[in-house]
Amino acid sequence: MIDTHAHLDALEDADQAVERALAAGVTRIVTVGTGIDSCRRALAIAERHDAVFAALGIDPHRAGTPDADRVDELRELLAHPKAVAVGECGLDYHYGAERKAEQQQLFDAQLELAAETGKPVVIHTRAANDDTAAALRAHPGTVVLHCFSEPHLLPIAQEHGWYVSFAGNVTYPKATDLRLSSRVVAEARLLAETDSPYLAPQPVRGRRNEPAYVAHTVAELARVRGADADELGRRIVANAAAAFALP
Repeated sequence: MIDTHAHLDALEDADQAVERALAAGVTRIVTVGTGIDSCRRALAIAERHDAVFAALGIDPHRAGTPDADRVDELRELLAHPKAVAVGECGLDYHYGAERKAEQQQLFDAQLELAAETGKPVVIHTRAANDDTAAALRAHPGTVVLHCFSEPHLLPIAQEHGWYVSFAGNVTYPKATDLRLSSRVVAEARLLAETDSPYLAPQPVRGRRNEPAYVAHTVAELARVRGADADELGRRIVANAAAAFALP
């Protein structure tokens, strides 16, 4: 298995969490930076563990803050051999709708950076379907829709061959729309993540999430799709290796 999106720098016991994930059968983890300092911490963790790689970005919640003016620093960090993607970046109009213009400017800058570096882009989008779709339609590179929660984006994702990643919330009893979406995503474009320490899957809901728990999400995706969980886990590992150019 692979956890394609975790915030290891938000865990006080990140190194131990990596070890627990490896013991649970997780072979790789993509840890995600959400600002320049977070990106530096993510790279430091990746340097300590062969199984950990880093996606580096400035998330939309930092639009209009000093971090949004540090894209040149982000470009430098992306040259690190453990940096495999740009992001998470994107648009969030649920939180921060008063800064739409600033969010769009920051998002555009990181899409340009992804195109420049040839790295995939990891997308955070919430309540911003039209603007997210408009920004991504012309993007020439690989797109990963992280923690997929906007079913209205599924048709364009399928049309353009974007990767669609499901987190622990797909296991929640009321998440019918997400389960229906997960059923129809092309097998070659399906990913799984924890988004830890957030969104612990239903069997461990109420606990702090961590990469080892991605197994619960893979099991639910397999159940919904009528697939064998071990086989689906291996397929998701292959998908992630292709999306992020992992060794």
